[in-house]
Amino acid sequence: MESSKGKWFLSTVGAGILGSVLTLGVVTNTDWLNSNPQQEATPTTEKAAPYAVQQTSTKQPTESLSDMVEHASSGIVGIVNYKEMGNRFAEETKTVESGSGSGVIYNIDNDKAFIVTNNHVIEGAQKIEVVLKSGEKTTAELVGKDALSDLAVLKIDAKYADTVLEFGDSESLRAGDQVVAIGNPLGLDFSGTVTKGIISAVDRSIGVKTSAGEWEMSVIQTDAAINPGNSGGALLNEEGKVIGINSLKIAENGVEGLGFAIPSNDVIPLVKEMTKNGKIERPYIGVGLAELNQVPSNYLQDLPKEVKGGVMVATIDPKSAAGKAGLEVGDVITAINDTEVKSSSELRKFLYTNLKAGDKATFKIYRGAETKTVEVMLTSNAATTE
Repeated sequence: MESSKGKWFLSTVGAGILGSVLTLGVVTNTDWLNSNPQQEATPTTEKAAPYAVQQTSTKQPTESLSDMVEHASSGIVGIVNYKEMGNRFAEETKTVESGSGSGVIYNIDNDKAFIVTNNHVIEGAQKIEVVLKSGEKTTAELVGKDALSDLAVLKIDAKYADTVLEFGDSESLRAGDQVVAIGNPLGLDFSGTVTKGIISAVDRSIGVKTSAGEWEMSVIQTDAAINPGNSGGALLNEEGKVIGINSLKIAENGVEGLGFAIPSNDVIPLVKEMTKNGKIERPYIGVGLAELNQVPSNYLQDLPKEVKGGVMVATIDPKSAAGKAGLEVGDVITAINDTEVKSSSELRKFLYTNLKAGDKATFKIYRGAETKTVEVMLTSNAATTE
């Protein structure tokens, strides 16, 4: 059994309870037909070719990039996060602006307009203000949020919205496709800023720290300039469709053109679920986790040397699925359903991607030097208290 000192250490390094709400910027075809619309034009040369030539593209002339941007910009809004300052001993508290970002109007339903943005833009807000392209301001209501996917849904009175942006198919993207980012970098003083670039990569995995632990996000990489304040804004294809929600950038000296957006095909189902339920339902275990490299070696002295990775149970809710299944503080989880896990982010990724509430998961654990398997019947985070 572990000493009380050991249990105290594990309780302090434990990550958030798994399953709780998780957190942390045209070519127009030439008409080759002559005045007779049923007769194909045959290009003439000094020596007539023995064959007729026709264009085979069915693509119709499209609006210019400037026209597309002008239309799309009306569907991009500014988001201002207000928080209360002061404490319970102060005579009064005041609500002040604590940050800002961007958002995309994606739906109008009767008298309400719905906006998608990043969770980190609105996280902890006592008041959320939406600023329209016209400069009008209105207070938004939070519909749903999910820190793990870094998405949130807001709604405002539909009278403030006259443009809805359509989602495109992010699965059809290829490296080299041209894209445009629209948002509010560095705050509302630069609202409606447009930057242009290409898709640099279609499927990146980026490790991020959220308010509920570390997570691997699947993102689109672009070299279109994305800066603080662009978060929650749109990454658009040449047709003006939203193929990503701008969310991240690499911020290091000497690094340029490394921005990331959440793919639209990931955004759509999550937004639908948040609109319906206010949150994303995920399987719930009921444990807090500690990375092995955070645990002093004396707590791992009995762990066999062939174990190269895993994650330690640091806290446990005795009423949870894990508590009822027999998992204990100090257990080292090395696999779930025969899939090796080397970190808490890998465990979460497998759990939330491959399993759902009601499924049975088999955990391979080490309790000291002894290896065991523990079956856990997964419950839903919807039944937990946030």
